[in-house]
Amino acid sequence: MIKVSEDKELVEQIRGMLKENERVYGKKYCPCVISTKYNTDDNVCMCKSFREQKSGYCHCGLYYKE
Repeated sequence: MIKVSEDKELVEQIRGMLKENERVYGKKYCPCVISTKYNTDDNVCMCKSFREQKSGYCHCGLYYKE
């Protein structure tokens, strides 16, 4: 089961960054990925590393997997 973080301020901040990345780069790249050289489909939210992990938070803390 995947849940959104309960930290409403963090969720608002991360979602804002995702929208900005979509506006600038055309996709909702994870805000934890700073350099455009890492802007691959593997780093589009929900990123590949989070999709593959069994449990825990994603890198930016937006999602939690149980």
